Amino acid sequence: MDEQMRKTLRALPSVEEVLSHATVAALLERYRRPQVAEAVREVLERTRRRILGGQLAPGVATEGTGPVREAVFMDSLATEVAGLLAAWERPGLRRVLNLSGVIIHTNLGRSRLAEAAAERVLEVARSYSTLEYDLESGERGAREVHVEALLTRLTGAEAAFAVNNNAGAVLLLLMGLAAGREVIVSRGQLVEIGGSFRLPDIMRAGSVRLVEVGTTNRTRLADYEAAITPDTAMLLRVHTSNFRILGFTEEVALADLVELGRRRGLVVADDLGSGALTDLEAYHGEPSVAASLRVGADVVCFSGDKLLGGPQAGVLVGRREVIDRLRKHPVARALRLDKMTLAALEATLQLYQDPDRARREVPTLRYLSRSTEETARLAGLLQAAIESRCNERPAAGLLVEVAETTARAGGGSMPLVELPSHAVRMRFPEVPVETPPGGTARPAGAAGGPGGSLEVEVVPAGRPDLTAAAVEAALRRAPVPVVARISHDCLLLDVLALEEEEVEEVAASVAWALGELGVAE
Repeated sequence: MDEQMRKTLRALPSVEEVLSHATVAALLERYRRPQVAEAVREVLERTRRRILGGQLAPGVATEGTGPVREAVFMDSLATEVAGLLAAWERPGLRRVLNLSGVIIHTNLGRSRLAEAAAERVLEVARSYSTLEYDLESGERGAREVHVEALLTRLTGAEAAFAVNNNAGAVLLLLMGLAAGREVIVSRGQLVEIGGSFRLPDIMRAGSVRLVEVGTTNRTRLADYEAAITPDTAMLLRVHTSNFRILGFTEEVALADLVELGRRRGLVVADDLGSGALTDLEAYHGEPSVAASLRVGADVVCFSGDKLLGGPQAGVLVGRREVIDRLRKHPVARALRLDKMTLAALEATLQLYQDPDRARREVPTLRYLSRSTEETARLAGLLQAAIESRCNERPAAGLLVEVAETTARAGGGSMPLVELPSHAVRMRFPEVPVETPPGGTARPAGAAGGPGGSLEVEVVPAGRPDLTAAAVEAALRRAPVPVVARISHDCLLLDVLALEEEEVEEVAASVAWALGELGVAE
């Protein structure tokens, strides 16, 4: 450590000295003293780390001498404290604009709620409700009645109820139907879902003994039958919704498992994971809940916030005797839904009573079926909006164009399905102008939809520090954050999950991000 660094570290004031600064003292009228003191300690620690990293603290050894320098330094610290306190007031859970090309983006909250569901949540959240109150009798009611009738009508099940997520639903059915006994599962279905949660771990938590049968790629009915013992309680099928095994494969049809289960007196459970209520067979055979019940599964569980397009929930449907056993299990109360989730789930399910309305109003379904004509139109609108806000773009060597892209369902659903879409592609200095295989691009400023292929050329270097990564990071810092993706050193703003009324917001965030990088006006 050199003398200058030691000198700079010695210039750091105490917490009490910073608290006595006029700017910080004024903050004590608004914030609690312990909160302000915590902010001061955090700022001093950040400053210490900057000094040790070789960066001089603002005002230290750069502004004046003696008392002048110390005053500038203290002013800088006080300003940083005020900024940190203001940052702590901003919510951590914020709205973002999803231009990642992933519809059910787990990290962005999975499915976007339908307007009807969002309005119902607000109505219930800001008032008292009939959560567990029967208006007709004036007595206590049951919260699950709000969705059970809808679920049974939509799936054909005898009974239904919902818990907080599908992992909870799987845990409950294991504990409620097979605790202390054996559950048989194909090796190829021992899945891991997000956050390193693995099915074998859930089974251990549910106090059941896992019996693996078959191999990773091939499992036959005889494998299940050979593994059945007097201690076997359940045959469990798990839909591999977040991966596929291709090639030399074999798996047992659910109907055959059901026949075996009935013959041997075992419960047959089907964990569908993604949980499509509407017909998605066109998407590489994504199974529906109703289809599993029709072939005789005793209980089916699935997520509420994936292909269903509702809130986070784990839905259980099936035979009444089985569902009633699960409903009465002590763990069911620990996993129960709150009033806001129930309100969103009920409103979403009500839309499904009219399949055409569901496809129009449930965003996840609407995005999955969006035409390329519609995505091209939206991308054109976004390109024009960005250009109108970024007047200095050409001088920086930045090109904005519409390009064909491939999007994904996400959320561990339909892993093999590629959804055709369009994006606004932003290319930066020194990035070749190339059309991806099978794709087209429209130069900035051209009218209409995507045009012909572009020849390879090199954009003149205007800002070598202006990169896709820099703009992508700046977009995440925007007042309305935008989540985009980078491909071949270009920034892609995929419009598949974008609403038309959000176009101007995206353009404003792009202009803000470029302004932060010293590009746009």
